[in-house]
Amino acid sequence: MTSLAAVEPDGFFEAEATVRGFRRIAGIDEAGRGPLAGPVVAAAVVLPRQKVFPGLKDSKCLSPSERNRLFAEISDQARDVSVGHADAEEIDEIGIVPATRKAMGRAVRGLSSPPDYLLIDAVPLPEMGIAHRAIVKGDLLSRSIAAASVIAKVTRDRLMAELHDRYPQYNFLAHKGYGTREHLTLLDQFGPCDVHRRCFRPISEMTFPRLDTPTQ
Repeated sequence: MTSLAAVEPDGFFEAEATVRGFRRIAGIDEAGRGPLAGPVVAAAVVLPRQKVFPGLKDSKCLSPSERNRLFAEISDQARDVSVGHADAEEIDEIGIVPATRKAMGRAVRGLSSPPDYLLIDAVPLPEMGIAHRAIVKGDLLSRSIAAASVIAKVTRDRLMAELHDRYPQYNFLAHKGYGTREHLTLLDQFGPCDVHRRCFRPISEMTFPRLDTPTQ
């Protein structure tokens, strides 16, 4: 039996929306809901009708080199691409789910022209006032959402590389802020910095002062 992860998403949901009269259909996805550090990043992508990107899948099913190749192709050939993010401070203030929705909304509003329909990975966005469909495992099923997942993932990885340069003691380049054994060990050693999410355990249970000054 073939798993969903092994199959490239098709254009079924996009075609369905087109039949209903929608013409500017944006796929929405995010990267970085689970890490202990860094922003949550969302992307909105409007693909050309009938456009196929060979090898396009949910970003989690791709190697870094495949993601980078598709990121370049999508950025160059999509009708429109936009990203939005919410940083650790905002996540601490309002929680990860509301912050994810805000990042998604920022990505949609950043498009050069407003879409008339949204295909979203799992998260409904009624506050946008745009017709939409939230699809569970949408990044495995919708071509537009899969494209957005690649843009969001590569964008976030590059942001974490920049944070690695500012805070090399945490080795963000290796784990991208996720709660790996190495990251937890480094947190025990150095305590959290200003890009760690204080509302996430185990950071919320730590007594270390927050480190706000990058290592020189």
